[in-house]
Amino acid sequence: MSEKPRVLVGVALHEDDMKRLQEVAEVDIVKDSVLWNRERLLGLVGDYDGVIIAVPPFDGEVIAKARRLKIISRRGVGYDNVDVRAAKERGIAVTITPANAVTVADMAFALLLTAARRVIQAHSFVKNRQWKPSADRDAFLGVDVGGKTLGIIGLGRVGSLVAKRGKGFDMKVLYYDVIRNTKLETELPVQYCPLKQLLAEADFVSLHVFLSAETKGLIGEEELRIMKKQAILVNTSRGPVIDEKALYRALKENWIAFSGLDVFEDEPIKPDNPLLDLENVVLTPHIAGTTEECRRRCSMLAVENTIRVLKGEPPLHPV
Repeated sequence: MSEKPRVLVGVALHEDDMKRLQEVAEVDIVKDSVLWNRERLLGLVGDYDGVIIAVPPFDGEVIAKARRLKIISRRGVGYDNVDVRAAKERGIAVTITPANAVTVADMAFALLLTAARRVIQAHSFVKNRQWKPSADRDAFLGVDVGGKTLGIIGLGRVGSLVAKRGKGFDMKVLYYDVIRNTKLETELPVQYCPLKQLLAEADFVSLHVFLSAETKGLIGEEELRIMKKQAILVNTSRGPVIDEKALYRALKENWIAFSGLDVFEDEPIKPDNPLLDLENVVLTPHIAGTTEECRRRCSMLAVENTIRVLKGEPPLHPV
């Protein structure tokens, strides 16, 4: 009987998916923090035929040590932490789990609504027992969402669902993407426009692009100064898509009104990040894809991709 392949798992998987994986492979489970330890990762990776990870970096040096590796299975959709070219040169499959679109779209709209209606500040006001008959509640004066203009940058799986949610709020939806979605332009409808026009006209701007050389710093000082003073900027894509220093100035000096961020240039966010000191920003710890249902779907796909590759079959979702 041939020896089972070995798989290193650094993310939480559903127990049913783990059982499936253990039927075809010897599985070792480690904490995500172990894989972030570079020396440990370099020492471990050479002993496995497959890895299932969330975000620890698999760069060229790590991949060079992976003498047996057949698959890097990402539980998630971003793969900027994986050197795809190096993996391809070694014949290693890189796969993703595109099952989070609904969940991330919900979160983007949750941040949008939270920022628009100053929910966090109002919550703290009540929790801190400051609500008295003489209290000034105008400090929480928000803005309507319904009937406003929503600008979506990146009309892919998530962006399209955010557009549909915007339409549910009777919003005018503009979008910018390097690829036109003429089908959705007709169906919803949504309106394509150049990036600068979108920024100038939108009351709310939501980012839904992959991180690449082209999208890094996509929203910088020039772009922020184009936006309306009452505009709200939401980011659930990748932190480096926004120039954080420029964003801090934009919020501090009221170039724009508010921002809702789930992602940052450095994660976890550094304690001295000046965004933490602002009142006109809502910050969450990269949880846009974190629901029970989404984790279940992504777990199933991460394992399915892995099993298929280990059996010599094509994966469902290769990069």
